Amino acid sequence: MARDWTEDEVDATVADYFDMLTAELRGEVYVKAEHRRALLPLLNGRSEGSVERKHQNISAVLIGLGLPYISGYKPLGNYQGLLAQEVERFVGQHPDVLGLVEADVDRPAEVLPEVDFLSVLVEAPMAKDFVPGIMQDAAAGFSSSRPVRTNYLERESRNRSLGLLGEEFVLEYERERLARVGDGALADRVEHVSQTLGDGAGYDIRSFDGGGDDLFIEVKTTRYGRSTPFFVSSNELGFSRVKHNSYGLYRVFEYERDAKLFVLPGAIDKRCAMRPQVYKAWPPQAS
Repeated sequence: MARDWTEDEVDATVADYFDMLTAELRGEVYVKAEHRRALLPLLNGRSEGSVERKHQNISAVLIGLGLPYISGYKPLGNYQGLLAQEVERFVGQHPDVLGLVEADVDRPAEVLPEVDFLSVLVEAPMAKDFVPGIMQDAAAGFSSSRPVRTNYLERESRNRSLGLLGEEFVLEYERERLARVGDGALADRVEHVSQTLGDGAGYDIRSFDGGGDDLFIEVKTTRYGRSTPFFVSSNELGFSRVKHNSYGLYRVFEYERDAKLFVLPGAIDKRCAMRPQVYKAWPPQAS
């Protein structure tokens, strides 16, 4: 039977994770394997594999708090309540961490150097990559009074320069894709709808499938890892349902590091685990 991690072990592991995360947010180079090996003497006979899994658990906790995670540690759910509590405590005692996150999600995005669009498309993650780790809630160990009062992942989704450059990334990918199959005429007709018609269309780019039929594309871009949740408006969700046979959500991730994308075709709520974030409410009418 696996031994529960002690409070001292959890404290040391959380501190090590945040050393790496703050280095990543500052753009500094570090080596994950060196961190794991340096951590082992502070633990009670744990293996490098168990340390790696614990770091993945921390990634899941951070997503639950609305914070970015280390891109190399894919979120892993079913974590100790003690771990969630220690992550919250650490963040509460180190406001500089939130300062780095805030600066990172708000800073203007940079135009990428020359991109090899033949290599940017990857397989979409499976549902198991998102749940239960990302969908865990207060019952998994979060306190009722959280030190993180802003969902920084949602805040990043409102970074207009990042969103625009992500759309332009997909625009060029689509033109390259169509040109590659020998349909230059269609490539020239790919339209950046969010710029020509505005944000209310329910999608960002009008492209074409292999048969020349319309392909409606919504682009969601993040600087962070593939498992980072994205945010969808009711208009976008409704449009994806109506146009599900000709619709694709293109998720651009690790923008500015090693930008990649995956595609989720069809209605968004048929492909993703969904959780409502905002409700529209009307005051009661006078009798």
